[in-house]
Amino acid sequence: MLYSTAYLEKRLADLQEKLRSEGLRITPQRRAILRALVMEQGHPTAEELHRSLLPEYPTMSLATVYKTITMLKHLGEVLELEFSRDNRFDGHNPRPHPHLICQGCGRILDPDVPGLAEMIDTLKESTGFSVTTHRLDFYGLCPDCKSNNKKDG
Repeated sequence: MLYSTAYLEKRLADLQEKLRSEGLRITPQRRAILRALVMEQGHPTAEELHRSLLPEYPTMSLATVYKTITMLKHLGEVLELEFSRDNRFDGHNPRPHPHLICQGCGRILDPDVPGLAEMIDTLKESTGFSVTTHRLDFYGLCPDCKSNNKKDG
């Protein structure tokens, strides 16, 4: 799912306000990490975020990026997607939601899945289980990789 610029700007402002309300400092480096996490349309790794910020903040350490992400995870403001290759982070929508993961290029999309909330309610009712979080990942090939495979094959 692509998010509008207005949504992303509001998300960034809300995130900064939440940090302030928690008594956390918003340093220039932390602000840059927040902006990069929120504005990135994909699901970057900590290393990708760090690389993208180095031209503007050449002394920023990778540890600073990880510490900021860890803080955001504790506040429930970033969703960590754990994969076998590397972990990626979603600063747009920190709530559990489905993902489409390309096994060719690693691209990750956030599809709308109609009926997901109802499916979770049905699972709760039919099992008596208290669902606190979930993971729903679909693996395959994105249109670009499918097209490239047809050319190669």
